Amino acid sequence: MKVRVHVMLKAGVLDPQGEAVRHALGALGFEGVSSVRQGKVIELELADGTSDETIGDMCERLLANTVIESYRIEHL
Repeated sequence: MKVRVHVMLKAGVLDPQGEAVRHALGALGFEGVSSVRQGKVIELELADGTSDETIGDMCERLLANTVIESYRIEHL
């Protein structure tokens, strides 16, 4: 089974990479971009029947820094 884990910085946490992208888009002439948040996507190929609890544990322990990041699990 495949899952995709979306990891994003929590609201209120500064995102310097997102700000750099926003600035670069403006420099390239793309107007109207007021905010950019950058995250990561991790795709996992897991054994069939792997529980959401186990996937959540993977996220909590390694894939996301839950102090500053949130995550969402998507089953493919």
